[in-house]
Amino acid sequence: SLNCGPSVDWAKISRPPEDSIQPYEKIRAKGLPASISASLNKLVVVKLNGGLGTSMGCKGPKSLISVRNENTFLDLTVQQIEHLNKTYDTNVALVLMNSFNTDEDTKKILQKYTHHRVKIHTFNQSRYPRINKESLLPIANDLGMSGENSEAWYPPGHGDIYASFANSGLLDQLIAEGKEYIFVSNIDNLGATVDLSILNHLMSQPADRRCEFIMEVTDKTRADVKGGTLIQYENHLRLLEIAQVPKAHVDEFKSVTKFKIFNTNNLWISLPAIKRLQEKNSMDLEIIVNPKTLDGGLNVIQLETAVGAAIKSFDNAMGINVPRSRFLPVKTSSDLLLVMSNLYTLDAGSLTMSKKREFPTTPHVKLGSSFTKVQDFLTRFENIPDMLELDHLTVSGDVTFGKNVTLKGTVIIIANHGDRIDIPAGAVLENKIVSGNLRILDH
Repeated sequence: SLNCGPSVDWAKISRPPEDSIQPYEKIRAKGLPASISASLNKLVVVKLNGGLGTSMGCKGPKSLISVRNENTFLDLTVQQIEHLNKTYDTNVALVLMNSFNTDEDTKKILQKYTHHRVKIHTFNQSRYPRINKESLLPIANDLGMSGENSEAWYPPGHGDIYASFANSGLLDQLIAEGKEYIFVSNIDNLGATVDLSILNHLMSQPADRRCEFIMEVTDKTRADVKGGTLIQYENHLRLLEIAQVPKAHVDEFKSVTKFKIFNTNNLWISLPAIKRLQEKNSMDLEIIVNPKTLDGGLNVIQLETAVGAAIKSFDNAMGINVPRSRFLPVKTSSDLLLVMSNLYTLDAGSLTMSKKREFPTTPHVKLGSSFTKVQDFLTRFENIPDMLELDHLTVSGDVTFGKNVTLKGTVIIIANHGDRIDIPAGAVLENKIVSGNLRILDH
């Protein structure tokens, strides 16, 4: 039977040595050389673009959801890289790793960037067969994708990037063009911009100690207890995911004291090193067993791997503890509310926290199920409230927001079942709980 157990011996886990995770401030303090353009020309930006927008109630690739001023995730990515290329007179290329779920729609939309100053490549993630949990056989009848086979396949997690990048021929092509490093991140992480200090750190290591892999990590908060963390294991840095933790140790894994940091999935990886490890077939990624139930009730198993798990195979790998601002994922409409609001300013495709916010922390926002789908979310706000002084927002039930509402401190709005709450235009709610029924009707 499948060994679904964790692949780590808990007793062998220790905290990473001090120097293996460097504070970002230390790396930034080195300053930038005049030759940073030469380093940029050796960099390729890779965005993981395999995911659909289904969890946010959208059809098609998640990267095509509008997140700010009609700009999609993909628009913002292209704007960022184009800005780099214009500012430093470079040719940083963009690579999208698509899946069979997103490839067709993404390629259609790429035509709109033909006159932008950024070369865009795509390659496709592998397509693996889902396995029947009882028989352990593939549920597909043939290699087709349609009809009863439409649910028979899955993209096997972003750890597949190494094999599919190499198989596509793109890896060799980029190495031949003189590219040395890729910066990999999730396309829905709006904080994952090209950081020149990290790039410079990579490029300035002595030849005999070239760093082949950097994982950007950041300090855990209560919201991040499930994130993968870096550990020391058998003399290597290793990524430990919650799925690999023995049940008895899950609480310990979630604790903020023993494992203080988590993986942002912003990774800087050497292209020649990927080629070397792929050719030797020595990547050895831990397999994550992901049980799923299909719509018809059939129990299946998906075997997946994570891109960061390869850290243990690369030479001189290290973590950099980066500011929280480099981790701004949009997974839910609650996240979307934050990035659409005046908490952030948009400049050349990059979102930065507004200078007007006194504390650099992100407010904690929890919107109820009436807001899950982007379409519903948008109809419930006449415009996005002023949230500069917000700490915590919880909204539950049938709630709408009029124009120019201001939210400050802790605001909790709960409409009971069958009731509706309309927050009136221009309302200022500071440390308020609103409950019951508040219907404002035009007469």
